[in-house]
Amino acid sequence: MKIRNKFLRSLRFRIILILVIVGIVPCVILKATILNNYEKRAAAVKISEIQNQCTILCNQLTSTGYLSDPSSAVINAELTQFTNIYNGRILIVDDRFQIIQDTYGVDKGKTLASEDVIRCFRGSGTNHYDIENRYIEVTSPILSQKEKKVSGVMLVSIATDSIIDNARILEEKANIVQATVIIVVLLAAFSAAALLVRPFGRITRKIEGITEGYDVTQELHENAYTETRQISEAFNQMLGRLTAVDSSRQEFVSNVSHELKTPLTSMKVLADSLLAQEDVPAELYKEFMGDIAEEIERENKIINDLLSLVKMDKTAAGLNIKPENINELVERILKRLRPIAAKQNIELVFESFRPVTAEVDEVKLTLAISNLVENAIKYNKEEGYVHVSLNADHKYFYLKVADSGIGIPEEAQRHIFERFYRVDKSHSREIGGTGLGLSIARNAVVMHRGAIKVHSKEGEGTTFTVRIPLTYIIQGKKGETL
Repeated sequence: MKIRNKFLRSLRFRIILILVIVGIVPCVILKATILNNYEKRAAAVKISEIQNQCTILCNQLTSTGYLSDPSSAVINAELTQFTNIYNGRILIVDDRFQIIQDTYGVDKGKTLASEDVIRCFRGSGTNHYDIENRYIEVTSPILSQKEKKVSGVMLVSIATDSIIDNARILEEKANIVQATVIIVVLLAAFSAAALLVRPFGRITRKIEGITEGYDVTQELHENAYTETRQISEAFNQMLGRLTAVDSSRQEFVSNVSHELKTPLTSMKVLADSLLAQEDVPAELYKEFMGDIAEEIERENKIINDLLSLVKMDKTAAGLNIKPENINELVERILKRLRPIAAKQNIELVFESFRPVTAEVDEVKLTLAISNLVENAIKYNKEEGYVHVSLNADHKYFYLKVADSGIGIPEEAQRHIFERFYRVDKSHSREIGGTGLGLSIARNAVVMHRGAIKVHSKEGEGTTFTVRIPLTYIIQGKKGETL
């Protein structure tokens, strides 16, 4: 049942069905039309022929005065010959509706006042083809010799056996032709369907190969039709993205493993050093334990950042959107970070151009702004500055974080939002960076349908600009890095 349903819903079956309908149905209709028209046309030709013969015979009957003396051997012979040729019957009716001659010799002397006979007496001959009983009936007026008025009627009945026989022969030949056409159409339909769906079969096998995992490198190039070319292009784009995602996943797992393993290795080395020594001085013991505590804190920071990223990777449905005073939000963040800036003699300045209220997730936006400002402090110069400014228009608010720090090389700027990417790994490790801060910040901005861009020159400082809609768009295109 499942196999049958699958076939009935397949493109191959539909192609076959369309070709069968287009090829066979017109053939059946054409056959029926030809046979029906043939019979009607043959009957019309026969009627015309009989009417002509009747006109000739009626003229002879008029000229010989047959109505007053039906004993003419010559006329009777012609009437008999006519009936033998056409396999019919002739009745001669006089003006009293009496049958004066019947070639069958059955109804002679009887009265015949049918509708066709009466109409013929009024001056118009009639003809009729009875399809059900398969006979033709024709009436023709007989005029009087002197007054030239209808004084009698010739009624001729002809069997249409010859027409029926010819129609039957034609139908048999038509059936043979129709059967041949049906067989040819079916074979052509199955062959064409198999040929037409073959490119889709190759596409299916390619996708199955991807699914099974044994063919993930070769691109699909199926250009048989416009549609298959479009599918191939879309598939190759998807394959490229899958490959990039898989590569990114492997790199991310490798980086996570490395980042988590490094503090553990340091702690193990320190612990092994303590265990290997006897009578360790309290000062050395305290120093080593302090180093271990720092590595534990670093491990904890990496784990917290990873958890933040996992939350960011979830859909925007997890956002807790509500109206927030962005000016107050930034003030709270900077108040928390001022001690860190003061410790490094960094001047932290906030400039607000106007009051801003926007629909945001306070927690995630706080995480993004905190990471940007904290990075600006960490990677700054001694006695430098961090300038945070807030502005808005009718649609967006704009947050800029500018610093006088070490700057970012131009070739590294396109990678800074990647997870675990560090411009200067030794310096980052020195100040406790995990390489996840900017990735977290960008994800948070994107989840708000916003965008983030960076402008930096090595040795001259860095400026990050964040643009976020004042009104959160539930169904809209996510922002991208400008």
